Amino acid sequence: MTYRAPVEDIISSLRHAAGLDQALADGACGDLALDDIAAILAEAGRFAGDVIAPLNRIGDQHGTPLKDGAITMPPGWKEAYRDWAAAGWNGLAAPAEWGGQGLPQALNAACIEMWNSASMAFGLGPFLTMGAYDALAIHGSDALKQAYLAKLISGEWMGTMQLTEPQAGSDVGALRTRAERAADGSYRITGQKIFITYGEHDLTDNIIHFVLARLTDAPPGNRGISLFLVPKFLLNADGTPGKRNDVHVHSIEHKLGIHASPTCTMVYGDEGGATGFLVGEENRGLACMFTMMNQARLAVGLQGVAIAERATQQALAYAKDRKQGRAAGIEGSAPIVAHPDVRRMLLTMRSMTQAARDVCYATAVAADRADNGKDETARNAAHERASLLTPVAKAFSTDIGIEVASLGIQVHGGMGFIEETGAAQHLRDARIAAIYEGTNGIQAIDLVMRKLPLSGGAAVDSYIGELRGTIAKLRETNDPAFGATAQRLTEAVDALAEATAWLKGKIGTAPDDALAGATPYLRVFGLAAGGCYLAAEALAAKRGDDGKNAADRITLARFFAENHAVQAAGLARSVTEGFEAVAASPERAA
Repeated sequence: MTYRAPVEDIISSLRHAAGLDQALADGACGDLALDDIAAILAEAGRFAGDVIAPLNRIGDQHGTPLKDGAITMPPGWKEAYRDWAAAGWNGLAAPAEWGGQGLPQALNAACIEMWNSASMAFGLGPFLTMGAYDALAIHGSDALKQAYLAKLISGEWMGTMQLTEPQAGSDVGALRTRAERAADGSYRITGQKIFITYGEHDLTDNIIHFVLARLTDAPPGNRGISLFLVPKFLLNADGTPGKRNDVHVHSIEHKLGIHASPTCTMVYGDEGGATGFLVGEENRGLACMFTMMNQARLAVGLQGVAIAERATQQALAYAKDRKQGRAAGIEGSAPIVAHPDVRRMLLTMRSMTQAARDVCYATAVAADRADNGKDETARNAAHERASLLTPVAKAFSTDIGIEVASLGIQVHGGMGFIEETGAAQHLRDARIAAIYEGTNGIQAIDLVMRKLPLSGGAAVDSYIGELRGTIAKLRETNDPAFGATAQRLTEAVDALAEATAWLKGKIGTAPDDALAGATPYLRVFGLAAGGCYLAAEALAAKRGDDGKNAADRITLARFFAENHAVQAAGLARSVTEGFEAVAASPERAA
């Protein structure tokens, strides 16, 4: 199954859902023009489809075998990565002063989607490197930047993010990896990390690990964590890789999916301690790591979109080709796309994918505005908007990735359950995205407990007001082609507003009641936001501002509103009424 980058859908999402046109007009994207963006995305799509996508199946079958402490990547991957990095894609949004191109995060987000649609296992390593160089650029010393930053930005070296340990899981404060001060100002790191993505590989001649560890005299919990840069190879005086550091891959995991992404157990200190260098301040490492994690969470949301897009393309092609049964107006055996239930599944896949894409790109454009807004007030508001949307982008989109990939198998029927069609790989790959970079349950907790209270609740209220503004424009069209879209979206946004108000009242007084409904609340948020974004795209297409057929955009918006946004009201009731059963459950004392 080939992959064609959906450049038209991506541009529509950026412009009409995420607000890129206004961001361009406000100067939040530098002197970049829409034509420049279209040209860059077209070239990224070509590379993704022609170079990376053919390696997806190869990577899934070959995996990443470990032998004698070395991991061999699948055939063709090293050459593809070399060409990808040489083309400058790794540093698209990186600081120009260090060799990057300084382009908007929203543009990089669109490219991240394409790399991961082509092959999620391929796209996973680079976005962690992007997070690594962001953390180093913001928090690192001048000496560390001089030594490592340009090579990370160019992609000549790759980076890793190392938090998880066997006993800690998502509880970062329980980590045991130790750091001891050395006389030369460096540190000696000892311990073990698990589930480390791209912890070892042969794509680059050095790997720069960003490792959370605890100093021997550090306070307990999250307050006592520091961040260290630990290179695979220490550097010679001329900046080239030299002596091997005391860090090694111990084993790799045999996983459900993303087989071509090496997931490693890493061991530090078999020979006395790996040499590490402090990033930021002692005992302030979690704040530094969050620079990496926030970018990674959006990127993982984009992985959900990417897998959903790939699965949708494959299911649609299969449904047009596969003939079975009879359909009205068609002589002989009909392609299964003619059957209403198959069309319902395909519309679900298409509309859910585009809605998730819209949420992710709105987050990315908000991040650009936070960096380049016209004044401090605008930048602060944009920062809060990006903060509010990030957990939704990560969790809603990765849930959609799983659901859409599962539907893709259903469209294929029995052939979807057979590995050779490739439909099963999409579901296997998609499943991890709801788990790593903070499980989706953790994202829901973050949304409710940390993001709803932003500016005393004004940030979320302002966002809900904008959604209502989109619905008002929809009502003004009075176009029967939209059916009940305006009414159903009104009900969804009302449900979001009611659940939000209820949660605000519980956060300070009965936090367990609020937490019990956090996950359904995040889904309500995604349905209301996604539905309004699809409506905004449909309105733009109706005005002639979109190259896509207006009838198609309207159909997607209407289908989503009448078939999926309607779930918001019931989910909101589970937020406001379902908490008592959770509190009374026997599992509480298990």
